[in-house]
Amino acid sequence: MRFFHLLLPVFAGLWPGAAPADITPAEWVQQALDKTRAPGIAMGVSKNGEMDIAAAGLRARDDDAPVTPSDLWHIGSNTKSMTATLVARMVEAGLINWDDTVGVVLGGDITVDPAFADVTYADLLTHRSGLRANIGLAEARRLTGTLAERDMMADRLSYAASVMSEPPKGDKGTFLYSNAGYVVVGAMLQQSTGQSWETLIKTHVFDPLGMTSAGFGAPGSPDVVDQPRGHRGLRVRAVPPGPAADNIPALGPAGTVHANVADMLTYLQAHALRDPDFLTADNWARLQTPVGDRYAMGWMETPQGWLAHDGSNTMWYATAGFVPGTDRTVFMAANFAGWGSVARMMARGAIGALED
Repeated sequence: MRFFHLLLPVFAGLWPGAAPADITPAEWVQQALDKTRAPGIAMGVSKNGEMDIAAAGLRARDDDAPVTPSDLWHIGSNTKSMTATLVARMVEAGLINWDDTVGVVLGGDITVDPAFADVTYADLLTHRSGLRANIGLAEARRLTGTLAERDMMADRLSYAASVMSEPPKGDKGTFLYSNAGYVVVGAMLQQSTGQSWETLIKTHVFDPLGMTSAGFGAPGSPDVVDQPRGHRGLRVRAVPPGPAADNIPALGPAGTVHANVADMLTYLQAHALRDPDFLTADNWARLQTPVGDRYAMGWMETPQGWLAHDGSNTMWYATAGFVPGTDRTVFMAANFAGWGSVARMMARGAIGALED
């Protein structure tokens, strides 16, 4: 089965009744459980040099195992800023260049429509390449399986071939949200280095930041409820880890990462403080500066001047954000999308955590 990541502007400041600025994560997760159908909820806030993390509820609705502050959560399209960060790291390592084009990097291996020949990493990472949003359902079925079962190098190149051989769906330079664009980025990185996106992001992003919990796909074992499970449907049914629990593995650069709350806060702090030991000031600015309609590289700029994103594979929901130039960050996750109710609660909690 095929799932899509959705970009929902929960940080746009449009939801009424923002949470008080002094609400604690422990208070918020309990409120969220009471007001949504999510079996489990987690929230983490960092500020003034400290992290405050809380979790409440169940890992699975049909099991009595409680969620814990160290549990793993599927972060959906929050993966996108990580892929953009990886590109910046690879540029600084001298392995690629920001102006490398699809035609040059992939044109020798797949058919590239002439309209995409001069599309660059920056075009893809800001959703301005003209690519369609996602691969077709029939094409996705060919790539279904688990990470262990699939050849990521081959699958990502096959995915890129499917979308790059077609005419554009939008005009180059105009915003059109595209998961496919981020998969093409992954394919370009792989072709340039000979290593999978999974290996590259672990080596160049997760390991240097100490994100030991970060991994790919729905977390945990299919046989034991040792981590939260995503839920779907009106009956809020738990989905065990496996092919049905996430997008196809090839979609990794667009949104298949999981991590615990502490590691997500660590990642957000690196962005918020523009860690000079991790990236140069120029590349931090490139990653975080919006183009046109407030979308940067994996981040949306809010009316308050914060940078944020959210993500879902329809069974999980996660929101991440930070105040640039401070260590004030927030990450929230639920093991049920629930759309309206969960999005509202996360928007309120985020505003409460990030405002002065």
